[in-house]
Amino acid sequence: MERVLSNTQMRAADAYTVKVQGQSAQTLMARAGAAIADEVEKIMKKHGFKSAVAVCGSGNNGGDGYVCAESLKNRGIAVSVYAVAEPTSEGCILARKACTAEFTHEIKADLIVDCIFGTGLCRDIGGKFAEAVNAVNASGAYVVSADIPSGLNGDNGLMQGCAVKADLTVVIAEYKLGHFLNDGLDLCGKTVKKDIGIICPQTTYAEIYSDEDIKPFFIGRKRNSHKGTYGSANIVAGSSEYLGAAALACGAALKSGCGYVKLTTAEMVKLSLVPVYPQVIFSDGIDFNSHSIAIGMGCGVSKDLYNKIIYILENYEGALIIDADGLNALSEYGTDILLNKRCKIILTPHVKEFFRLTGAEVGTILSDPVGMAQSFAKKFGVTVLLKGAASIICDGERTAVNVRGTTALAKGGSGDMLSGYMCGLLARGLSTYDAAVCAAYVLGLSAEISSAEKTDYCVTAEDVIKNLHFAVRRLTNKI
Repeated sequence: MERVLSNTQMRAADAYTVKVQGQSAQTLMARAGAAIADEVEKIMKKHGFKSAVAVCGSGNNGGDGYVCAESLKNRGIAVSVYAVAEPTSEGCILARKACTAEFTHEIKADLIVDCIFGTGLCRDIGGKFAEAVNAVNASGAYVVSADIPSGLNGDNGLMQGCAVKADLTVVIAEYKLGHFLNDGLDLCGKTVKKDIGIICPQTTYAEIYSDEDIKPFFIGRKRNSHKGTYGSANIVAGSSEYLGAAALACGAALKSGCGYVKLTTAEMVKLSLVPVYPQVIFSDGIDFNSHSIAIGMGCGVSKDLYNKIIYILENYEGALIIDADGLNALSEYGTDILLNKRCKIILTPHVKEFFRLTGAEVGTILSDPVGMAQSFAKKFGVTVLLKGAASIICDGERTAVNVRGTTALAKGGSGDMLSGYMCGLLARGLSTYDAAVCAAYVLGLSAEISSAEKTDYCVTAEDVIKNLHFAVRRLTNKI
């Protein structure tokens, strides 16, 4: 797992390394600049580039740029420096004095090193700084950003007025939330993380999972087992208006590895799906003996649905997923029922559903999605999977950021699949947090496989379900 830090946590790590570990700020800047230069040199050799320009701001990110330029010059690389403003931080002042690279009055080269602003930016960019950002974007050059693209908020990935679009971001020390949230995935390009000796004193951070971290959720199955060994998942989904939601949820659940998939749905949905999924157990009522229940997908918002959720909360002792119309029913009739429960709960809202659940403005959620998810999870004692380009999973104690996936998932039916697959994982015995992390990751990986085959434009939810086995085989090293 990789740590993902907030700006506050990163500043604390910097301070700890300097004040407690005894590393000087100038030494860390020297390492950062050299690390960026290493990546720039690789790119220039790979593409046959002849010239580079470091575009430097006035703070420590600008200081990294001056150090990088000096390092490139010492390696025999044709590099110049464009100073957007006079240095203001002590580190930047010293780095500029030590830089012997040629200065230029134009942002023009085969490769641009973006060192205008770092993660500490907390205001909209204007004036000559905005002009520099826009010039970088209009240059047509290959762009390498130092730590984070200038103009991108390090906490939430939102553009501060304007921002550099990088081809490569050289992340210094640790990933930051802004690399992945909101605009981050679009603006950072590829990322490479460089260790410069900064020590993180805290133990609790958001985390990004890797294939190796997800692999343990697919341990070998014993030959001496039966369908009861792997649990039962009850999908409560579908209506006369939304038949497909039940089909997609069941299709994904059947690929999860659980022993039974049960569908509680309207009669006409049942009659439509029996020929498609003969292995599903169809019923009129909710099965409280199931290890997990997922409710809400395509059910339609109604007081009846809300009352069903209340009854489940008060009487069920397994794991419950509330999705789609289930979330909308909570928003319309009240969320306080979540406080009175016997079961463990996962909520799976996208931003607009989370807006309706919390009453917070969409802009407020986007500016602090991790904090909002953490607060809601703690208040109600639930696991929240806040869906987005990078989804946030939080149970009030742990937080994960899922970056697997493609825009192929930005289509109807993706949430139905997610809840169905997650319900199956819960039935197998995964905790609510692990099931949410695993489901988001595996479906994201399946979407990547599907997109490589059919492009993001042409992939359907059904394609993602059909490729789930390829995702699991990759995770278990079976291909």
